[in-house]
Amino acid sequence: MRVTLLGTGDTTGTPTVGCDCDTCRAARERGVERSRFSVHVENGRTGESLLIDFSPDFRRQFLDSDAPLPDAGIVTHVHFDHLDGLGNAYRLFDDLPVYAADETDPATGESVADTIRSKYDYLDRVSVHDVTPLEPARVCGLDVTFVPVDHPPLVCYGLAVEDPETGAKLSLSGDTSYDVPAESRRVLADPDLLLADGIVPASLCEHHPLGGTDRGPDGVPRTFGTKHMTREGALALAADLGAAETRIVHVAHFYPADEAFAEPLAVDGEVYEL
Repeated sequence: MRVTLLGTGDTTGTPTVGCDCDTCRAARERGVERSRFSVHVENGRTGESLLIDFSPDFRRQFLDSDAPLPDAGIVTHVHFDHLDGLGNAYRLFDDLPVYAADETDPATGESVADTIRSKYDYLDRVSVHDVTPLEPARVCGLDVTFVPVDHPPLVCYGLAVEDPETGAKLSLSGDTSYDVPAESRRVLADPDLLLADGIVPASLCEHHPLGGTDRGPDGVPRTFGTKHMTREGALALAADLGAAETRIVHVAHFYPADEAFAEPLAVDGEVYEL
């Protein structure tokens, strides 16, 4: 299983348009980028690949990487930075199956799968396939399991992606607070690689209107407000899950410049063989 991190940033990316903060300047000087979130997974056994979330930066990501266009797609939730790149499917695919959860979201009155159908009803080459959370689905020869996480006010899912023959396992926290349900943690546990949402360091929680929540035994917030983990929360979740390797993703430009490119924060273009 070959995993390419196409996009490792939050909703504005780094460098952020129009921003001249120290971190955005450092990113430009280093020639690195954190575009909006997307992950490409290749199954070397079958020659197929899947794309996890459709970044608005879809075009640039594929032009800049060696990743082939996917044979299937997966959508974790309906925020624009994870979904709106699906419009790029126009004229690029003869047939693109997209898999999404079938659970109705009380906030929208429809499931993620239904939202994709209604928003992209003009993409007749895209077929949407409903998946029940916590039940594995075979996609591109890999077992994909959607797991509920905590990203209010919308429903959102993390993922476990496993090769049924080699046992290789990729887990993604999805956009979430540290308050990931126990059953979801069970499915995500023991990955070879964990991609964990860690939008800012815990030290910045004082700047959030809601502060920091899910404090650890040391009093350090593991959640920034209510919707995303802090770096410290992401690392705590990685320890909870027993991850062999962890990369922190969905990273904002609010990290201080001297912390923004330190391990284990990911940047675009990283590739892992599982």
